[in-house]
Amino acid sequence: MIQLHYYPSTASMIAHLLLEELGVPFERVLVDRASGEHKSPAFLRLNPNGLLPALTDGELVLYETAAICMHLCDTHPQAGLAPPVGTAQRAQFYKWLVWLTNTLQSSLIVYFYPERWVDDGNVAGAAEVKAQAQKKIGGLLDLLDDEVQHNAGPWFMGKQFSALDPYVFTLCRWTRNFDSNPARDRAHLGPYLLRMLEREATQRVLANEQLSAPYI
Repeated sequence: MIQLHYYPSTASMIAHLLLEELGVPFERVLVDRASGEHKSPAFLRLNPNGLLPALTDGELVLYETAAICMHLCDTHPQAGLAPPVGTAQRAQFYKWLVWLTNTLQSSLIVYFYPERWVDDGNVAGAAEVKAQAQKKIGGLLDLLDDEVQHNAGPWFMGKQFSALDPYVFTLCRWTRNFDSNPARDRAHLGPYLLRMLEREATQRVLANEQLSAPYI
């Protein structure tokens, strides 16, 4: 049985969405991040970085969201959530998967935790880091918007829904409380996010994680 160790509205939502899309049996294991359970000895044995998500699949213990996504795609090829290996489309899939985790997500982490990049007590410095991160994220969201327009399909890669869609949805969702220019305000990302929101798997995840509006 696959187990997903998660906390609501974090990066673990990406794997949660993917598992619901696959429709395979899995168990959700809540790790109470609010009380520091992700830093407990028991969880650190799964992920020594103390970050969510972590996934167990039999004897396999896996962390890093992109790695979990690739593993689920590879072990469930019949679902078609990644293009065929060796194709140009697969190469593009890899590119965007790495970009999402390494470029957009890392910039969002700077935005939400600016104090990590300045000395303790440097409130003004943290505010400046946050402002610069939001500015950078705005440009990255513009790139996503352009890609949705370019692919001219209902989903991120075009006609075929893929494992990139839960990733894009979750990271764009994190901008919902930006004081200006959240992802939903863009011409192509906005309708795309609404399409994602309408999917049955997305609705199940929102219910299971007990999340409330605004969803995007």
